[in-house]
This record gives sequence, structure tokens and C-alpha cells, in this order.
Amino acid sequence: MMIRSVPCDVTELRTLFLFERLDEDQLDWLCRNGCVELFEAGYIYRENDVATSFYVLLDGELVISRRVGHEDTEINRTSQVGAYAGAWRPFFGDGVSQTLDNTLRATRPSRLYVLAADKFAAIMREWFPMPLHLLEGLFLGMKNTQRAISEHERLIALGSLSASLMHELNNPTAAAMRATAALRERLAGLRRVESTVRQGLELAAWKSLEALQHKALGHLAETPSLSPLDATDREDELTGWFEVHGITTGWRTAPTFVQAGWDVEWLEAVVEAVGDGPVLDAAFDWLHHTIDLELSLNEIDDSTSRISTLVTAAQQYSQVDRTPYREVDLNQLLESTLMMLAHTIGDNITVVTDLDRSLPAVPVYAAEINQVWTNLVENAVDAMNGRGRLTVRTTRDNDQVLVEIGDTGPGVPEEIRSRIFEPFFTTKPVGAGPGLGLDISWRIVVGKHHGELSVESSPGDTRFTARLPLTAEAEQLEI
Repeated sequence: MMIRSVPCDVTELRTLFLFERLDEDQLDWLCRNGCVELFEAGYIYRENDVATSFYVLLDGELVISRRVGHEDTEINRTSQVGAYAGAWRPFFGDGVSQTLDNTLRATRPSRLYVLAADKFAAIMREWFPMPLHLLEGLFLGMKNTQRAISEHERLIALGSLSASLMHELNNPTAAAMRATAALRERLAGLRRVESTVRQGLELAAWKSLEALQHKALGHLAETPSLSPLDATDREDELTGWFEVHGITTGWRTAPTFVQAGWDVEWLEAVVEAVGDGPVLDAAFDWLHHTIDLELSLNEIDDSTSRISTLVTAAQQYSQVDRTPYREVDLNQLLESTLMMLAHTIGDNITVVTDLDRSLPAVPVYAAEINQVWTNLVENAVDAMNGRGRLTVRTTRDNDQVLVEIGDTGPGVPEEIRSRIFEPFFTTKPVGAGPGLGLDISWRIVVGKHHGELSVESSPGDTRFTARLPLTAEAEQLEI
């Protein structure tokens, strides 16, 4: 809190390294347009305030801090005369945000030279036109470069996800196409053999066979899966029975009957229904076609359901046709991300999920939060070199939702742990990525959602933890 203003002394300003090359007229202008203010210990300005003044320390001590989650993290503490803070970027104009990105606090009574932001911008443009253009080009150039690389990395991630989605869609699509082709063949065979069976049976026997068919089809949904060894033993058993009864197609139909859950008791029921006569062979062939037809329909249903699930996951991941900021089920977002990254994760990584289904909906920018999960999961997969255990956990921690993504890789060395969220910092080989994944994740979680992102790591146990507030305002903050 400011106590009072006191006159500005040109002689004192001349001693400051910041103003040492200014002439007398310029120093006089600074004194006439600025002032010296005395501050008690306490806050001078706070993060996200509009930048209204440029401050230069004349005497005392200042602390600069930034908000990380729910805490202020100290960035710098100084008592050096001439240290400056506040509105030092207004000369960049509208190309740069004019809100303050840190908090300034005096630790003890301090004297500061104070100049209004608009006046500071004016003298910078007038006194230092060439350095100003160079600074502006450097500052905005770096900003645009980082934005371009960020977009490039997102496009690379999108390409990877597209390839993964295509791979995942290929399997059920191919299965559905195979089942559809087989379906046509089985329908033709069913029509052909049905005529033979109906002509060779009395009405009562035909009705009994139809009843057995309906019972067999209803039994399909309840049929337990057999191990490969048990299935082979069952097929051998049925094939032997067919040979004893002179059924010439038994070797071909036995696998289908086993898949339907049939045993010798079922075969005996067919003999009881139609008799052990010349039509028996055709009757088993007819049953084989009807069961095979139903299995093909089930395969098509499973395949199309899988495709539908993948499309739904892709929609949830990309948040197509949805408002950018809304309340969402974080568990659902995590599940859609894991499904989209299934091909990237691979078969040699075990995915363990521990999701708290009682979590309330959380207000977030859903598409960007999915980018965070993507970055963290892909980093975990890379760290494990494609083999290990990936753990995804959610839980509530007071007024926050905690999302933890862990891996069993070698861990993050302690000497670089404090730098992994810095832009362009990476432990990957040259050309393996620009090193913005964790920086982007940090800015999305901390900068845009006012949450927290941290890491705990030891060999075999690395956990990235994101904490998101349960209540937040939809602020369109720049990332």
C-alpha cells in the first residue's frame, strides 16, 4: 500500500543503471512525468491486474511471484537498486497482453520510482525507435515461433491419432465385411438344404427339428467361451460321434456346433427329433447353416458396435459440435483418449484404470484437456519404450479433481525434474519432437484452468498429477 508521494530527484535517477545513458533533458522529463512513491510492506500489484505503471526500485526489497494452483510461487527476491517491474511491455502495443503476469510485493517499507504505462510507452517509442523495433520483432517473433511449433506438434498428434483410429477401425470393418460375404453364402446354402430336409421329414419331425433349432439359437447368447484346448477336445468328440453315425459333413460342421455350445447330448436330441435315417445328414447340415448364419450376424453386430464405439470416442475426444467450455465427465474424456491411443499404447503395455465414478462434472475446455491427457499418455508410453504398465486414476481431493497418469519407466532424473515443463526442453533424441508437450499441458492446466500439474518420479514409478478445480469461471485466457 502506498503511503505518499515525494519529489523526484534527477541526481538519484542518474545513478540508476537503467537510466545511466540518458541526457539531462530526458532525466528531467522522467522527474516531471513520474514520481517517487513510498510503500509499506505489502502488495503493490497483483497478477492479472491491468498494467498501469512502470516501477523502479530505489530503496527496499521486492518479491515477484506467480500463481501456481492455489499458491503463490516466488520467482525473484531483490533489493538491487534499479530493479524494475510492472508495465514494461506496453510499448509492444495490442500485440501483447496488457495484464500483469506476476504479483509484486514489498517485504519492507520501500521507495519506488513510478511512471504511468502510457507515458513509458511514449518515451520508449520516441527515444529508442530502433532498439524498440528490434525488441518488438524478437519478442513477437519468439511468440509466433512458439505458437507455430505448438500448432505443428498438435497437428503431429492429430496425425498420430488419425492413424491410430484408422488402425482400430480397420479390424472391425474387415470383420464386418468378411461376415457379410459369408452371410450371402450361408443364406444360399440354407435355402438349398432346407428344401431337402422339409421334403424328407414328416410334419411332426420337422416341427421338432424347428423347435430344437430355436432352442439352439437361444442358447448361443449363454454359451461360455472355451479355451483353445477344450474347444479342440470338444470338436474331436463331436467328429467321432458324426463318424459313428455316418454323417459325412461332420468334420466341417463340428467347429460351428462347438462354438454354439453343443455337445453329444445335443446331437442325440437331433437324432431323436428326425430319426437315424437318410435325412439326418441334411438335418445337421441345415442346423449348421442356421447356427453359422446367427454367428455371422453376431459378428456383424459386434463389429458395427465396435465401429460405433470408436466413432463416439473420436467425437468425445475431439469435442466436435460442442461448446469449448462446459461441464464434462473427466472419466469419459480419459476413456475416449485411451481408446483413441490404443494403437499407440500397443499390446505390450498393460493399462490399469482406477476411475472414481462418483466424481461430479468439471468445467473445462474439453478438447484442450484431452490434449493434456494425450501428451501425458504418449510421454508415458515413450518412457516405457512400449512395454510396462500404464495407470490412470481419478479421485476427488476436497474442492479439486485429481487425475494421475503413471508409468513404470526408468523415471525422470532429479536434476532435470524442475525443467520438464519449460518450453522446448526435452529428453528425447534430436528430431523426436520439439519438446512442447509438457509446456502445452502446463499452460492448459495451470494457465487456463487455474489448476496444478506436478510430477513425482522414481525408477519404475513416475506419476504426473493434474488437479482441476471443481468450480471455475470460463475465462478466455491466452495459451
